[in-house]
Amino acid sequence: MMPGKPIKVTFEGAHGAELAARLELPTGPVSAYALFAHCFTCSKDLTAARKISEALTMNGIGVLRFDFTGLGGSGGDFASTNFTSNLDDLERAADFLRDAFEAPKLLIGHSLGGAAVLAVAERIPEVTAIATIGAPADVHHVTHNFSDHLDAINENGKAEVCLGGRPFVICKQFVDDLAAHDLPAQVAKMKKALLVMHAPLDQTVGIDNASKIFAAAKHPKSFVSLDQADHLLRNPDDAHYAASVIAAWAGRYLPEHMVSEPEIGEGVIVRETGLGKFQAMIMAGRHRMLADEPEKVGGLDSGPSPYDYLSAALGSCTVMTIRMYADHKGIALDAVRAEIIHDKIHAKDCADCDQQHAAKGGKIDRFERRITLMGEIDAQTRTRLLEIADKCPVHKTLEASSVIVTHAVDPSE
Repeated sequence: MMPGKPIKVTFEGAHGAELAARLELPTGPVSAYALFAHCFTCSKDLTAARKISEALTMNGIGVLRFDFTGLGGSGGDFASTNFTSNLDDLERAADFLRDAFEAPKLLIGHSLGGAAVLAVAERIPEVTAIATIGAPADVHHVTHNFSDHLDAINENGKAEVCLGGRPFVICKQFVDDLAAHDLPAQVAKMKKALLVMHAPLDQTVGIDNASKIFAAAKHPKSFVSLDQADHLLRNPDDAHYAASVIAAWAGRYLPEHMVSEPEIGEGVIVRETGLGKFQAMIMAGRHRMLADEPEKVGGLDSGPSPYDYLSAALGSCTVMTIRMYADHKGIALDAVRAEIIHDKIHAKDCADCDQQHAAKGGKIDRFERRITLMGEIDAQTRTRLLEIADKCPVHKTLEASSVIVTHAVDPSE
């Protein structure tokens, strides 16, 4: 599975500001959703955040990463925020996923973001697993970034500090709010699977913080050393390693059967996601897929188009039908492949159409099916297998006349 193109989305944060986010979805079915929280004064576009999101999408997990209020591309005033408002932003992000797609089952946090996902976990009941990277065991630890200004902050109520080469205003209420949180106590009550990742040489948040978090947590819990990595995982190789470990670990706690299954009976539900002009979520049993249109016609190109799905139905049915026949007859068919090309052409120009189709006016749908049969098969058997392809149920449906009955449903139902 490959990662899809990140989708720009926004939602309202705890202080009412518009928060900027990136939603990354796999190109295939989504098995679960994850929420990523970045480090103190960082952004959603940090290398670690991007690498981890990409790795998870390749494992079928959709990832939402966003900028906290007042940071990155998000609106709002950073000076008015604090750790509590960060938790509220995280909860709003989870609400957004729940409303548009499905609530997150995995939380990932980097540095102070790691402390935040630990503190907010119990407020998001659907979460089953949490992974932290370089997280402090005491959120008040973050004040070491501006320790030289603490006296001024306490005396004047605020002070401008330089963090990562950028100026930020830190208010006294921010510092006071940090002191009000007892992270180890919250971790001890947490009933979620936990992965603690930390670099032994981390000069920003010491490795002893990982020990305290790990000791406070109940099982199941795991610890993975990030060896020579720095706090921000600036080396892409370190970020990639962390990402691959999280993806592998999360698989144990995010089994497919945990994906929520709305009661849809024997049918398929398709609904708008609210993202982009055309994007729609397809729900078939426990399977989740996206449908969209190409960017050239105003879509996000985040999933196959409706006609792509129609072609896929014909192609998959063809492959299955040939396989069933070959196995039943004991034919040594190593593999079968079907390529479907859909086009709309004028009926009068269709050289492959029968008289009934050619007599129609206007354009008709033409599906060209190219079948590859692999194995030691004689010419007569190949011809028979190609004939069997025409017996596939979807082929028959497309060639026959179908009846579509439409009913209006009261939204209140």
